[in-house]
Amino acid sequence: MSVRVATGRVLRSWVWTVPVVALVVLALVWERELAWPLYIVVGVLLVGVVLAAVHHAEVVAHRVGEPFGSLVLAVAVTVIEVALIVALMLSKPESTDSLARDTVFAAVMITVNGIVGISLLVGGFKYSVPRFSSEGAGSELAILATLTTLTLVVPTFTVSEAGPRFSATQLVFVAVVALVLYAAFVFLQTGRHREFFLPVDKAGAPLADHAANAHGTERPSTRAALGSLGLLVVALVGVVGLAKSESPGIEGIVTAVGIPQSFVGVVVALVVLMPEGLAAVKAALRNRLQT
Repeated sequence: MSVRVATGRVLRSWVWTVPVVALVVLALVWERELAWPLYIVVGVLLVGVVLAAVHHAEVVAHRVGEPFGSLVLAVAVTVIEVALIVALMLSKPESTDSLARDTVFAAVMITVNGIVGISLLVGGFKYSVPRFSSEGAGSELAILATLTTLTLVVPTFTVSEAGPRFSATQLVFVAVVALVLYAAFVFLQTGRHREFFLPVDKAGAPLADHAANAHGTERPSTRAALGSLGLLVVALVGVVGLAKSESPGIEGIVTAVGIPQSFVGVVVALVVLMPEGLAAVKAALRNRLQT
């Protein structure tokens, strides 16, 4: 028992310290050319900050409950991805014109094939037949397919701009349509059809809130949740900044090995999806595959 308590204290201390250390390191390495050993140190710290972000996002998610908890990680990942793409494109605009498209495409493939596949695998190993809501999963796949087609496929067939690009007017239209579609989906997810997105029992019925939010621990207090929310923001800043500092090293490896530049988008997608990926596997191990 004493060993378990000590381990828990070390874990809590670690996830509270790493985001602050990341900001300090970020201030020291920002806009500086690093030696290869420092790239390795920054890379290790980047992984640590991502893990800390996962922890704090899960604390907030546990406090607010499902399906709002799942949206916390979704917003966190969106902030990381957009900020990282913009930072990389501003640093090297001449070689990153397709980075956003490459990253989004990689994110969709990693999510649908990787994260969902691993979650199904670990859930199947542990619970034989893990359950989920077909209505919720179907609606999520439908909105994902629609938005992916609209943003990644349709530009190939437009003729207003050279290459797979939207014109300014088309881009505004697509952005508004995408926001309206996603807002409608979130409204259904958190309102009228909230039960479709809750974890289900063995019979396929939605679990009650207290059961759906079961993490094996007591629900965190408001103070703990607010503290984790603040550290989540700090961790997100650290992830974006350290990833930008790490990007020259990634691009150097890509160039040296001869890998296409589009691979940078895959690396960015892997970094930003790590929090949701880890949270998804943890949920599957708790028989919360719907989450």
